[in-house]
Amino acid sequence: MKIVFVASEANPFIKTGGLGDVVYSLAAEFANLDHEVAIILPFYNRIKENITSSLEQVGRFSVDLSWRKAECKIFYTQYRRINYFFLDNDRYFNRRNIYGEQDDGERFAFLSLASLKLMKDFNLAPDIVHVHDWQVGMIPCLLKESHDDYFSKTKSILTIHNPAFQGTFERDYILDLYSLPDYVYDDGAIRLNDRVSTLKAGIMYADRITTVSPTHKNELLTTEGRGLEGALRLREYDFVGILNGIDYNEFSPSTDKAISSNYTIDDYYNAKQVNKETLLKRFNLRNLGLPVYGLVSRLTWQKGIDLVIPMIRNLVHRGCNFVILGSGEYELEQQFEQLRREFPYNVGIYIGYSDELAHLIYAGSDFFLMPSLFEPCGLSQMISQRYGTLPIVRKTGGLNDSVICYDNHNEDKANGFGFSPNSVEEFIRTVSFSFEIYWNLPLRKKLMKNALNTDNSWVKSAAEYLKVYKDALGIK
Repeated sequence: MKIVFVASEANPFIKTGGLGDVVYSLAAEFANLDHEVAIILPFYNRIKENITSSLEQVGRFSVDLSWRKAECKIFYTQYRRINYFFLDNDRYFNRRNIYGEQDDGERFAFLSLASLKLMKDFNLAPDIVHVHDWQVGMIPCLLKESHDDYFSKTKSILTIHNPAFQGTFERDYILDLYSLPDYVYDDGAIRLNDRVSTLKAGIMYADRITTVSPTHKNELLTTEGRGLEGALRLREYDFVGILNGIDYNEFSPSTDKAISSNYTIDDYYNAKQVNKETLLKRFNLRNLGLPVYGLVSRLTWQKGIDLVIPMIRNLVHRGCNFVILGSGEYELEQQFEQLRREFPYNVGIYIGYSDELAHLIYAGSDFFLMPSLFEPCGLSQMISQRYGTLPIVRKTGGLNDSVICYDNHNEDKANGFGFSPNSVEEFIRTVSFSFEIYWNLPLRKKLMKNALNTDNSWVKSAAEYLKVYKDALGIK
């Protein structure tokens, strides 16, 4: 099968969040299965500054954005059997920021239109064009409205990673860029709240729609759909929730060079204690024999961080240790700094991001905190399980799908803890429950082994996506 991904980011070249992980990891799994896979990306200035592999310029062409013409140079490389194409235009991508520019509508219109021209000019002949989020949500519309025989057998898939960003723009602005007829707006197919939504366009025109977990799919069909629920209910039979996986090469306790002691499921416990000791020393914390609760997150309300601060104040007096890595809202950062000043031997804070430190937190913590207000999929809970660290999550989105919460009766299956509804009281109750379980070593080891045995690889997820592709293509 020939599969082309179009996205605004993808590892290992550019990543600002989980989207970059998912696009790359899914493509890599398909390549491992001998499918012909390409990823099309903008050639951001940040990629040019950090590129370590050799890129070859393989062509150039002009892109029509209504009456405008924009030059596009095409660069190419192959990485882990994935063909990467980079679309270069200094006007659109020679910026400090990846997102958040005033002309984002035009920048990603260029990406969408240039991607289709690239597929045709370079004869990629895709069976599947798989687009991700609002930035390239217009591509399914363009494929159908162009009536181009070249793409007559091509099917489009849209994956919704973050429905909070919907690509909303003024009607005339967006129709002008894409040279689309008025009826695509007038009939409501791309209209949302009297503006164009490129994400809604993808929903209405894609042959199949996916999102990143089964629970999140169900959430999006309700008022949690952020205004998209009506369109998604119209397409409900073409809409699938598929849980993301994680890259088992990057997150492997047996080979991870960022941790102090490597381990497998056969020798995990003592090695985790070594990593725990290293983690505590890193932050000058004490009480090795007491539980460590780790958190690696953006420090923002969406991640439930407003629940974490009162929980720490409640639990720290029991001698628990808390290690926090992240950055975000200034007020939350300052509240964590205050906690560190009050409890310097129990609370460790690193404002910013360190990949090495993140890996050590996954390996050296006993429990991992993830009390998100909403979480379409989430990867950190899966990574913590991979390292035998028990996640404590709110039962929402992909957290609900990936964590089997211990309830005093399911020790043969449970691989973490969970709470609902979203309240400080419920969070404190659940963390307190984990504190009690900490002292029951045989039970805790059983839960840790369950976590280590959890299959969060991309093998399962890729198989589910292939079913979606084949269904769209009419292949049984």
